[in-house]
Amino acid sequence: MKDIETTTVKIEDKYGDCCLGDSCNYNHPVNRKPEGRVEIYEENEDGTKNLVQKSNLVVYPGRELIVEKIINQEITGIASDKDEYLSWFGLGSGGVDIADPFDPLPPTNSDDDLTTEIPMSATDTDCADFHDGEYYKAPFDTIETETDPDNDNRLLIHKITTIITSDYANGYNLSEAGLFSSLSNVGGYLGNFTLFARVTFPTIVKTVTRRLIFIWYLYF
Repeated sequence: MKDIETTTVKIEDKYGDCCLGDSCNYNHPVNRKPEGRVEIYEENEDGTKNLVQKSNLVVYPGRELIVEKIINQEITGIASDKDEYLSWFGLGSGGVDIADPFDPLPPTNSDDDLTTEIPMSATDTDCADFHDGEYYKAPFDTIETETDPDNDNRLLIHKITTIITSDYANGYNLSEAGLFSSLSNVGGYLGNFTLFARVTFPTIVKTVTRRLIFIWYLYF
């Protein structure tokens, strides 16, 4: 039996000085863009790790959901339900330039889904979004709340971990991932799903000998 290689992907969504701002200058509105980074670690046989950093983005649908939840009110023109919450993880193959699989195309504010979603499993009923004979969304493995040392150690960080096991998404070239909200996190749920955040990264070929760990940090 072949050893299973584990790759860890760390993603951060951070609301910092460069992301959120207020302005009274009518002629120069602030372009608010919640943006963080993704860290992809691939462990080699000798124990060393390769690191690649790329940006990720909380997209418009995700930001609109936050608005609804803060005021606990359905808003006309916003597609998501105010009672949705982060509940599913998706993968895709449409995050890179076709001519160069190692050249990610940055996510944009207007993204409302993965560019080319790929299935997780045909049999695992803990997954969701079943169509065309496959499940396309994986559950989170853990959600942890952590203190933020940059902000008086207040509980402002959520860490979402999703493990893509050796049984998931095999035979696909992965280059994008997303967090999705919905009204349920129960296996077999069929939707609706709202894209909250999306990340693109250099292509990772998924095989039965490779396990991926995605660690997504949300800062508030």
